[in-house]
Amino acid sequence: MPDTSLPTQPDNRTALERSALFVATLTSFMGPFMISAVNVALPAIQADLGMNAVSLSWIATSYLLAVAVVLLPAGKIADIHGRKKVFTAGLVTYTLASTAAAFAGNAAWLLIFRAMQGLGAGMFITTGMAILTSIFPPQKRGRAIGIYVAAVYVGLSVGPFAGGILTQQWGWRAIFLIMLPLGAVSIAITCLFLKGEWADSRSQRLDLPGSVLYAAAILCLIYGATVLPSATGCVLLGFGVAGLLLFFRQQRRATQPLFEVALFVENRTFTFSSLAALLNYSATFAVTFLLSLYLQYLKGMPPRAAGLLLMVQPVVMAIFSPIAGRLSDRIEPRLLASAGMAITVAGMLAFTQLRADSGSTGIAWTLALLGFGFALFSSPNMSAIMGSVAKEQYGIASGAVATMRLMGQMLSMAIATVVLALLLGQETIGPGNYDRFLLSIRVVFTLSALLCGVGVYFSLFRGRLRQP
Repeated sequence: MPDTSLPTQPDNRTALERSALFVATLTSFMGPFMISAVNVALPAIQADLGMNAVSLSWIATSYLLAVAVVLLPAGKIADIHGRKKVFTAGLVTYTLASTAAAFAGNAAWLLIFRAMQGLGAGMFITTGMAILTSIFPPQKRGRAIGIYVAAVYVGLSVGPFAGGILTQQWGWRAIFLIMLPLGAVSIAITCLFLKGEWADSRSQRLDLPGSVLYAAAILCLIYGATVLPSATGCVLLGFGVAGLLLFFRQQRRATQPLFEVALFVENRTFTFSSLAALLNYSATFAVTFLLSLYLQYLKGMPPRAAGLLLMVQPVVMAIFSPIAGRLSDRIEPRLLASAGMAITVAGMLAFTQLRADSGSTGIAWTLALLGFGFALFSSPNMSAIMGSVAKEQYGIASGAVATMRLMGQMLSMAIATVVLALLLGQETIGPGNYDRFLLSIRVVFTLSALLCGVGVYFSLFRGRLRQP
């Protein structure tokens, strides 16, 4: 049973909601900020630690792998032992690992600390949303989730700019050190002001065999996606898919499963909303990667100018996500989310017409269109997912959503990698193959539009969240 010591007076309830929203929003900012800021600092890290291109890529991969592996188990543990406990433990782990990474003397230690960062991030990512859902009543939940989602996009927007300044002025280690005060503030507010505990599955226990099987399958999928289109990547992806199928079968038979697969079998709203999220991230995550290359190679923009132009999309997301979340408190979320994904399809189709002489103004407007569509989709879709499950499933549902997001991001990058490999091979991008590179971009955006089109179906026909 949940802890009954939660504040019930209006003033105490308001203070609790504000504290929860603050710490959840700050942590939702920290992860994306770190990812995007570190990407800018990669050349400086390479020069300082003498890392080659392969080991440099593991700075991002080690983090993503750790996040993916811990999401579902951490969500289940939080439902059993308390979401605040797991959230706080994740914050402490993330803050300590970030601080230690700033003093890493070689590549191996940096990668170890990045993996520890990922473990901590996975713990507070999967519980932050669950805590918000536990605290905020349904009529206020959409607004809170909108603010939470907006913080993600603010982190993505500010990261490249702030990371560049920190690296230029104080070196790459400053990016990791800045997490110390941010993490410390979050820990202090969580311990001092976030009163109560939320654990709606205290009578259950963690399914260790299911956790191991899930971790192995996710490791194969994520790592396999990073080495596509090699034979090793294809084999690992095959093992990953087979592992997930075995995981679902094992979970159907488990008496106390790690993940309630019945949610996917019996809960149409949850299933279709999750699939819509997977398809949306699969279609959109590689946009920044491809356009960054396009702007710097074909348009000849310096990195700072390209970064400023690419900021249009996350800035629009950050502006409109809270508005979309607030609207989802009054309007059926599936209608808002479906409209958002349809707008995203229009943006993707516009980018299929990209040419070498396309103007920056047109690109900026298309990025704004994509940002608006994604904002209109993301907050209402998240609200629909969390509103479709019972309170004892908030932690595991939040973990499932984060897993869908991560898998979608990796699938998006895998699609871009395979298309580039097929059309460019091992060639370095240059004037001699600009035409094929531009064709690659168009092919990826065409596939992305198709994925979003399928996503519109799942979003629109997920069923009503609110009965008339």
